[in-house]
Amino acid sequence: MQIRPYHLADESAVVDLWKACGLTRPWNDPHKDIARKLTTQPELFLVGEVDGHVRASAMVGFDGHRGWVNYLAVDPAFQGRGYGRMLMARAEALLIERGCPKLNLMVREGNDAVLAFYDELGYTRDAVVSLGKRLIPDQ
Repeated sequence: MQIRPYHLADESAVVDLWKACGLTRPWNDPHKDIARKLTTQPELFLVGEVDGHVRASAMVGFDGHRGWVNYLAVDPAFQGRGYGRMLMARAEALLIERGCPKLNLMVREGNDAVLAFYDELGYTRDAVVSLGKRLIPDQ
């Protein structure tokens, strides 16, 4: 898999990937999420290509305090080949280059397979409660 920055022409393939991976939700418009990411650190929006097709993605960011990864996705037909590990390694390297001391990410409750994936990568559960407040509705 070749990892590269997102290109505008990738939008439909990336949204289809996210849908195939069960990452989209009715209250989050994936097209708006992409547009928002492109306004902030667009070089940290990564896609993985296999044979010229988008098969993986990760939205990486650094706010000066913590790094974040959102929308880590690998096409279900291509899972188990190490592509998720490759994307996370690239995300970590990009954040270290920026002086980021810690990477945070969120996994939905009950997503045991994804929790096991991150456990294998050395991530641990923090004793925190994630809170959120919608400031701009997508609908």
